[in-house]
Amino acid sequence: MKRLKPIEITVGALFVCLMAIGANITVWFPFLAIPIGGATVPLSLQTFFAILAGLMLGKRLGSFAMITYILVGIVGVPVFAGMKAGPMQLATPTGGFIISFVFIALLSGWLVERHRNPTVPTYVLASCLGLAANYVIGVSLMYLAMNTWLELEISYVTAWAGMIPFLIKDIALSFLAGIFAVRIANRIPMNWKTAKAS
Repeated sequence: MKRLKPIEITVGALFVCLMAIGANITVWFPFLAIPIGGATVPLSLQTFFAILAGLMLGKRLGSFAMITYILVGIVGVPVFAGMKAGPMQLATPTGGFIISFVFIALLSGWLVERHRNPTVPTYVLASCLGLAANYVIGVSLMYLAMNTWLELEISYVTAWAGMIPFLIKDIALSFLAGIFAVRIANRIPMNWKTAKAS
């Protein structure tokens, strides 16, 4: 595995912190938590930051930052939604969304890296690809959790229907992430594509 440079570790750590902040907006604004099928799903900015990690850091470093975030939460640091931690958080209805963050960064970063000079449509498309991974994985595992060990008896269609408020928010934020990434791509301390070539 290629050795990480200090700037890569620093920016990757920054995204770990952003994920923790994005996860816990409902700690300060409790009304942003929405009840679905007997469980409460918190509104967050994690999808936005995971997409941004892939767009700015690339598939390798972006997904590595998301893996690091998950591991930090698993070992007991309260970085998951609601200031929670521990491996059992991956078995909750929102556990699939936590797992999906790795794939969000991986896919969005992969699509941007395929283009030598990515444009706004490329970044937006990459954001939407990451968002699709987020919801396919997250909703599917939420449905599985509710209908197995939580015994809440919810249909797959209902699970998706309950996510509509979050989906609308995340679609808007995905477009914002794509536009935002374009504007700062050439202003960060290091050009990631150049770094990989060096």
